[in-house]
Amino acid sequence: MNKVFAIFAIVGLMATASCGNKEVKEEETVETVQEATEGAVEATEEVIEDTTDSIENAAEVAVEQVEEVVENN
Repeated sequence: MNKVFAIFAIVGLMATASCGNKEVKEEETVETVQEATEGAVEATEEVIEDTTDSIENAAEVAVEQVEEVVENN
């Protein structure tokens, strides 16, 4: 009877240990996804800023060209 109890105890410990590793992997996965998301957000913000600057510069050039045309006519 002691051997049967020992076998059930060992199987129970193995099951508990194997389930615990999955949770750690999930936490690591969540952290990895969060870091990747933060990096993507930062990259997107930089692209938005660069695009906004380009549009503003193009608008300024267009205004200058229109003012020159108006002055010449």
